[in-house]
Amino acid sequence: MSDPPASRTSLGFGISPKASVPKKSSDDVPRGSSRNARVMVVDGDPEMRRLLSARLIGAKYAVQSVASAQQALDACVRSRPHLVITDLRLERMDGLALLKELKSRWPDLAVIILTAHGTIPEAVQATQRGAFGFLVKPVDKPELLGQVARAIRSSAFSSVEGDWRADIVSRSDLMEERLGQANWAAGSDAPVLLMGENGTGKELLARAIHAASARREKPFVVVNCSADAAGFSATSAAQGGTLMLEEIGDLSIEVQDKFIALLRSNSPAMFRLICTTSRDLNEEIKSASFRQELLYQINILAIEIPPLGRRREDIPLLVSHFLEQAVEQGGQKKIYTRQAIELLATTDWPGNVRQLFDLVKQNMALVSGEVMTEEFVQKSLSSDAGRLPALDEARDNFSRAYLANKLQRTKGNITKAARLAKRSRTDFYKLLERYCLQSQDYKSDDPPTSAPKPRGS
Repeated sequence: MSDPPASRTSLGFGISPKASVPKKSSDDVPRGSSRNARVMVVDGDPEMRRLLSARLIGAKYAVQSVASAQQALDACVRSRPHLVITDLRLERMDGLALLKELKSRWPDLAVIILTAHGTIPEAVQATQRGAFGFLVKPVDKPELLGQVARAIRSSAFSSVEGDWRADIVSRSDLMEERLGQANWAAGSDAPVLLMGENGTGKELLARAIHAASARREKPFVVVNCSADAAGFSATSAAQGGTLMLEEIGDLSIEVQDKFIALLRSNSPAMFRLICTTSRDLNEEIKSASFRQELLYQINILAIEIPPLGRRREDIPLLVSHFLEQAVEQGGQKKIYTRQAIELLATTDWPGNVRQLFDLVKQNMALVSGEVMTEEFVQKSLSSDAGRLPALDEARDNFSRAYLANKLQRTKGNITKAARLAKRSRTDFYKLLERYCLQSQDYKSDDPPTSAPKPRGS
């Protein structure tokens, strides 16, 4: 069965890993098919970069070469290589320091160290710290290609043809953790429950899980549960592939009962189920609007997608991508000033990445020139603040204000605040984390007079 036509656009964390960067030199550009394994070469010697790149390109790898550790880290955010080959001797940050930083950000990334005869002991030390291996200069071509092939086979990405996470733009450690969970979930047929606020990219992550799974050549079918029974006709369309139920909490009780019966009879050969929700389904169970048995059925592998306020380091990347995407679609090239980017990175985004995307699109349509200044962005943010919020956004704003009020009344005492809210301490802590509130902000003698902005703003 061929892949189904692409459904509606999902913004999630962005649409591709590319970000707007300064113009690249010829040896900074990845060469080779995106279907091939990607190798990054890091060496301060341009001749060595060209030699290694030529050998690797000849072996059908997609190659990108850079001259420094910092350039390598920046490029890894955009291109997600399967393997990094780095010289031990680099300016400012050496190969060992680069290895440590790469493994802290991407633990499954394979790294090979290039070394001269006099630094072999250090290269051995690097392998003890997580490097796949080392190569001694001058590099023997068969040894290079053999070790590269072995390193690629050991990579966590090698089992998936293509790049399963190519549509996700992120550099945050928090998102890397979630992507690791998603990659692990892709190896199973167990149901996945994706939780998170509206606009965080639940569908995008679901598509990534599908792309990383053995079902990636089969259909990926999305059903909006507000349409209730539409999900049943979609189960046949998802045969052998993945069925995503969007906002599972919107199903009526009657349809939930029917779906429980369907899941009982579902074999792994039928479809893989991924559900999303922006609600607390345990609370829905307490209010008798959601079946506990259904939650048991779908909550086997749970992944919580953080709101944009908890991964603000991704905002400049996302903005750069949205600008670049507009140019690719035939729009005029426009840029934000550094001060404008800083303003966007420190602004509250209750609508998450979707709201950020909408604002960038609006800015590009309204600005008269090519440069969008801090003052221009501030005006657009002020006008945006006066709009009527969507129902889900208004509900989130109410919940955040309600929790803040309970903390204010109890001066940050979690036990008392939870009692006022008629919730357990555990549930109350989860709510505080979800809405980015900190109890210590209310422990002073002069608590805030209004709900604070989410943590990190």
